[in-house]
Amino acid sequence: MTIILCTYLPVIPAAGRHSDDGGRWFEEFLFVFNCRKMSRPLHRGVSGGGRLSGNIQDFLEQEEKDSQMKVKTENGDSHKNHLSPSRNPFNFFNSINSSSKQTPPTNGFIVPDPFSPVTSRNRYKLTLFLLKFSLFLIIILALTGSFWWTISLTTSSRNHTFRGYRRLQEQLVSDLWDIGELSLGPSKDKESEFCLQESENYIPCFNITENLDLGLTMGYENDRHCGPTSKQNCLVLAPHSYKIPHRWPTGRDVIWIDNVKINAQQVLSSGSLTKRMMLLDEDQISFSFASSMVDDSIEDYSHQIAEMIGLRNESYFVNAGVRTILDIGCGFGSLGAHLFPKQLLTMCIANYESSGSQVEITLERGLPAMVASFTSKKLPFPSLSFDMVHSAWDGVDWNHKDGIHLIEVDRVLRPGGYFVWTSQIANTPISTRNKENLKKWDFIRNFAKDLCWELLSQQDKTVVWKKPSNKDCYASRNQGSGPLVCKMGRDIESPYYHPLEACIGGTHTHRWIPIEKRPIWPSRSLLNSKELAIHGVIPDDLFEDEMNWKSGVRNYWSLLSPLIFSDHPKRPGIEDPTPPYNMVRNVLDMNARFGGFNSALLDARKSVWVMNVVPTTAPNNLPLILDRGFLGVLHDWCEAFPTYPRTYDLVHGEGLLSIETEKKRRCSMLDIFFEIDRILRPEGWVILRDTTSLIETARSVTARLKWEARVVEIESNSDEKLLVCQKPFIRRRSNPS
Repeated sequence: MTIILCTYLPVIPAAGRHSDDGGRWFEEFLFVFNCRKMSRPLHRGVSGGGRLSGNIQDFLEQEEKDSQMKVKTENGDSHKNHLSPSRNPFNFFNSINSSSKQTPPTNGFIVPDPFSPVTSRNRYKLTLFLLKFSLFLIIILALTGSFWWTISLTTSSRNHTFRGYRRLQEQLVSDLWDIGELSLGPSKDKESEFCLQESENYIPCFNITENLDLGLTMGYENDRHCGPTSKQNCLVLAPHSYKIPHRWPTGRDVIWIDNVKINAQQVLSSGSLTKRMMLLDEDQISFSFASSMVDDSIEDYSHQIAEMIGLRNESYFVNAGVRTILDIGCGFGSLGAHLFPKQLLTMCIANYESSGSQVEITLERGLPAMVASFTSKKLPFPSLSFDMVHSAWDGVDWNHKDGIHLIEVDRVLRPGGYFVWTSQIANTPISTRNKENLKKWDFIRNFAKDLCWELLSQQDKTVVWKKPSNKDCYASRNQGSGPLVCKMGRDIESPYYHPLEACIGGTHTHRWIPIEKRPIWPSRSLLNSKELAIHGVIPDDLFEDEMNWKSGVRNYWSLLSPLIFSDHPKRPGIEDPTPPYNMVRNVLDMNARFGGFNSALLDARKSVWVMNVVPTTAPNNLPLILDRGFLGVLHDWCEAFPTYPRTYDLVHGEGLLSIETEKKRRCSMLDIFFEIDRILRPEGWVILRDTTSLIETARSVTARLKWEARVVEIESNSDEKLLVCQKPFIRRRSNPS
């Protein structure tokens, strides 16, 4: 016969904590969880020398005899003959309220005293009824609790964390996850499949072939279209000849040609200025030190821009209020590479390219870049985001669609900012001989004037305009000249997937502050109280966030070490690695909040750049992040991030899992992890911080991705943990000839 035996584990609330609904639920669950199914008769000794057999009838008869003996015994000797509290199957119920046998315990179960002076028949019926009822209730609660927790874990829904029960909770979560794995059956051991070779350099949502089949032309084929078929639930492998990139700053100047989808013929046949600066050397591409003429070209060009603005050289850009630059069609990041040591951040954007991609090569060099097209939609940046917009040999038809692309440049440009344009159709002796080019130039020059831009200078094929620092010009224009100013309701700070608009944006925001009146970098990163008030942030909140992240970065950096392998066998033939100094360059923060992680990395003098991502499900703090002089973008993490595979060394996410599980999302935790794996370089790192239950769930997901993973305690917070992972370097097998 089978007996289900349950022991009730009470949860004692912490001091000052009331027994709320969550506490009662937790107690009831622990009661169900400690049920054990006994497959053999249970034998326990009793003080009278009898034995409790597996037969319920024998047990009840023995209890009746003991009850009758109890009635005949004097009160002074009663405690010598009853069941030992440590052996009584119901002793936990009785011990909860030992002060009064008639008062029901606080857990809601009423357990009668087996020695109370009642008749044998009533005692027998009552006991039999209680046993049947208890067994029925236990089975129902056990099935219900197990089913609810299994479904909760397998769907990655957020579990509640209860303060004050750290040790009990950790063991409970571990046990429950084992139950969840058992419920999955054979599927739990299923490893993720590898993607086809065609996915090595492919970005989901940018399928030009499908867009052309849909009839999208005139540049619309480059637009981003994310549908159900854009998800890739497979692991993207690196090319067969892929090599770990050189560390910074060597990687800025030399990359492995097999790491990017470009061949030697494309390098040699490239016709633009930037591409001619690429030098092919066997299996590597060199960008700077291989030829002094390259350095002179970039330095002369940036020096020319500075002089056209009225500065001595490019080193004075920061003093003039320039910190962040948007480079449209950036070549391969040469301008950004040259300006980075001068504390200037240049964000490269370009269309998706199946081969020879500007964005892919720029990221491979360790420089900021992302795929973006503003053919029909706004760029994923709020208004007034950059101090300078640069465009050279970009192929953009600025005169098309009544200048709507120039309006978009004006929208993302801060007051007093600069638009630098280098093109063959600028007003040069050669271009004036071509009537079509002259017509384009006349349109661009006149439209810039209608936008109230001031033409500062023109040298050769380069033109520099300055956006007005105040709004007076817009009202003083002749009626009907130039685009109208956007209405307040249409001037938004979250342009994600919004179509281009033919009106001047950003004029209604309180962020309209000329760049020359902003604090000079690096003081600009902290913002003053007036600017913080514009964003609705209290200075103390930002200061506290800064202090927390400074401590956090020190701890994070120490974790990117052999600590993660301390509980794994050492790899054959590999000595203990050296401390990870500057082992990462490209950093992606999946939930940037105020940009505190970025700020702390710079304060620690780490030679990194950070792509601060603000999820569309979180408060939009991207304007604050950009005003601090950092780079960032809005993004929906249920979609693929607009970057090529293997482009980030470190992916960080603090609280991201909580945000995504709180919303009714159309994607799972596994979908998000597949995307992280796609954009992460081999041997790259992942650091996630979240609630204990979500971290434990995430850890099990990493096994399917073949990541090395370790959960790390947080001393200052018992309700959260860190998940530190490293992606292995798995090579694709070469195709047999």
